[in-house]
Amino acid sequence: MSLKYEKLIRKMTLAEKAVMMSGKNTWETVDFEKYGIPSMVMSDGPHGLRRQAGAGDHLGLNASLPATCFPTAAGVANSWDEALGEEIGEALAEEAVTMGVNVILGPGLNIKRSPLCGRNFEYFSEDPYHAGKMAAAYVRGIQSKGIAACPKHFAANSQELRRMANDSVVDERTFREIYTTGFEIAIKEGKSKSIMSSYNEVNGIYANENSHMLQEILVDEWGFDGFVVSDWGGSNDHALGVKNGSHLEMPGTGKSGMYDIIHAVENGDLEEAVLDQRLDELLNVIFSTHQATEDAKGKTFDVEAHHNLARKAAEESIVLLKNEDQILPLKPGTKVAVIGDFAKVPRYQGAGSSLVNSAKQPEAILDVIGSTDLDVVAYEQGYIRNRKPNQKLTKAAVELAKKYCNEKAAPFINGVLSKIGQDMDEE
Repeated sequence: MSLKYEKLIRKMTLAEKAVMMSGKNTWETVDFEKYGIPSMVMSDGPHGLRRQAGAGDHLGLNASLPATCFPTAAGVANSWDEALGEEIGEALAEEAVTMGVNVILGPGLNIKRSPLCGRNFEYFSEDPYHAGKMAAAYVRGIQSKGIAACPKHFAANSQELRRMANDSVVDERTFREIYTTGFEIAIKEGKSKSIMSSYNEVNGIYANENSHMLQEILVDEWGFDGFVVSDWGGSNDHALGVKNGSHLEMPGTGKSGMYDIIHAVENGDLEEAVLDQRLDELLNVIFSTHQATEDAKGKTFDVEAHHNLARKAAEESIVLLKNEDQILPLKPGTKVAVIGDFAKVPRYQGAGSSLVNSAKQPEAILDVIGSTDLDVVAYEQGYIRNRKPNQKLTKAAVELAKKYCNEKAAPFINGVLSKIGQDMDEE
């Protein structure tokens, strides 16, 4: 197979080629000034960029640059609107290039199979076709600005319990129909330039070293020509990963990954020609995304316009499950009592890799409800988030409900408030 950057690669030593296959730090790839190879910056960002300007970490502990907080995939999927997904992808990319980001680590499109999966909010759907179509839309939007999207986590990754060690045992038909269909659509229709492997084993072989997944399916069948990056800390045998179709080990591991590859080549476990091919594919994305961030230096994004897009996405993703007695929409002048701590200080997004430092804070209910034609009569907090039920606050909320609602409402609200308190205490 011919190499696009063959002349450059032939100038590099084995050690230089090997070190390129591991990150320089938490978010960047290795750069070589003497070869004109720039560093490539990656960032979390399925629902808003999490570009860390200082010390980087993949757990969301350190602060990140202000960015637009978009609704999560679980929300936007309810719109069934691919055009909206593409528009969000474009906005994400506009912000990414101004922050020097070459690769957005998303969208997430693992299939929701367990309600206990702590990252279900990051994923689109239980349906692989729907997840794939929405993911492809995000990819097209992101890559329209010259950078790369990175669909994740490939594949059969639907739980967080023992996520670094669990084995997804699945027959081939189920694997194809449920767990890989979405990724296939994202690759074929979105033309994604990268993909992230998952932490788990698939039928006894870690995803990042699984040749059936990374070579036979991804490359040979789907025609993928980008690079595969491990989930952060998800590389178990780096040399085997490179041999079987993975490219980049993240985050940086010092020089241990480099030595693993060198030893594998010297021992005959990894052909240097295969290493050259992986490096060529990685370099292609590094070089092809570099110009977009260079052109955006010194530029900013339209905070207000992107905030309005996030609002639009939220509005179009609202789903009304039940409307007894046609109570909605509320008639002008309807007396409304607002109950709940979140009405005053909203909770939005998730934590960890999805924690966005919002450039413009999402509006609280109490901040905007006054501009409607409703008669807002009172507010009660009801509970303290992340604390045990507060009887005083609960009682006040119930009394408010009794005063302005029908007789059925107060017991219901009392039960809801108590349950909220219990759930918060259990987090």
